[in-house]
Amino acid sequence: MAAGVAHAEVIFIAVGTPPLPNGEADMRFVEAVARGIGEHLDGETYRVIVNKSTVPIGSGDWVRMLILDGMLARRQALVPVGAAIADSEDLPQGCFDVVSNPEFLREGTAIYDTFNPDRIVLGGSSDRAFAKMQELYEPIVQRQFAVDRDRPPVPVLRTDLGSAEMIKYAANAFLATKISFINEVANICDRVGADVVQVAKGMGLDARIGSRFLNAGLGWGGSCFPKDVSALVHIAQDYGYPAALLEATIAVNQRQRLILLEKLQQELKILKGKTIGLLGLTFKPDTDDLRDAPSLTLAEQLLRLGAKVKAYDPIVKTAPIAGLEITTSPLDLASGCDALALVTEWQEFQELDYLPLAARMRRPLIIDGRNCLDRDRLQMQGFRYIGIGR
Repeated sequence: MAAGVAHAEVIFIAVGTPPLPNGEADMRFVEAVARGIGEHLDGETYRVIVNKSTVPIGSGDWVRMLILDGMLARRQALVPVGAAIADSEDLPQGCFDVVSNPEFLREGTAIYDTFNPDRIVLGGSSDRAFAKMQELYEPIVQRQFAVDRDRPPVPVLRTDLGSAEMIKYAANAFLATKISFINEVANICDRVGADVVQVAKGMGLDARIGSRFLNAGLGWGGSCFPKDVSALVHIAQDYGYPAALLEATIAVNQRQRLILLEKLQQELKILKGKTIGLLGLTFKPDTDDLRDAPSLTLAEQLLRLGAKVKAYDPIVKTAPIAGLEITTSPLDLASGCDALALVTEWQEFQELDYLPLAARMRRPLIIDGRNCLDRDRLQMQGFRYIGIGR
């Protein structure tokens, strides 16, 4: 760290803030890095400290305090025995500024998102720091590395520290809420005989709503949405506000993970002794991430009920939980299965010829947990097809 701090004009803090058991963000790594930066600042050369990590509102001022603490610790370590010890008021306060610059990268497309952002958010009060960040981001703002270089410049939003920190939480919470909303609609569609795919299409054509994140299925998982929505609920609680909508977003998502289990029970009745094949394990396609993946909840519940559970995923080659059998191909997966359940919408599964799979199954039943398969084609091939909300 010493060499990096010594030569850098802009220093990024980009460490994880995983959730604690109560949903609060674990800030230990941010704290350690901030103190470490302070211990290596010379107090003379101006630097911008940029917080990229997703942190609770108010963390920018806290990071500044930690950096000053690190600077003070360094000075105290250099003071000769018996000499007067400095305090934080004696430190050069203007040698650095803290900026909040939240990231909006999607897992699996992080490099693309870096060079093709929708917006850049910069939070802080220092004109000097803002000018330095504008200089740093100018090539990206002008889309010099973008896929489509003819698009207008990337919008740069300047805010205060707290608002920039809130923007990241609010954006992820809104997207999670949108998914939970369409899943709630899908469950109603199941009961009234409507098709959520058509409903979502009709909603998405409204420019005020848009079609993105209106795909009903098994809900959201991964490392961002669960962490950030829970953290925002916890932040609201700290300030005495019950975030009822966000709590409902989480509750709907937790229930949605059991939808495939309910549909399997409706079709197969008793699951004990039945063989279920899972198509996909990762929480989304084009990644190997299993964190908070709906597939694991489903597999654990199926195993608990006495079913034999197999899975095929294009990337996952070792079983993430005990009792789960990993197969090497969709054909091997289908052998002896009473049902297939599509859990992750990998492109491979959408292009797969399912006819050879049906011949190997005990019964040609497929439950499409992402509504991404060709229902008509599967039914023509003899499958009993069941989707979510259709």
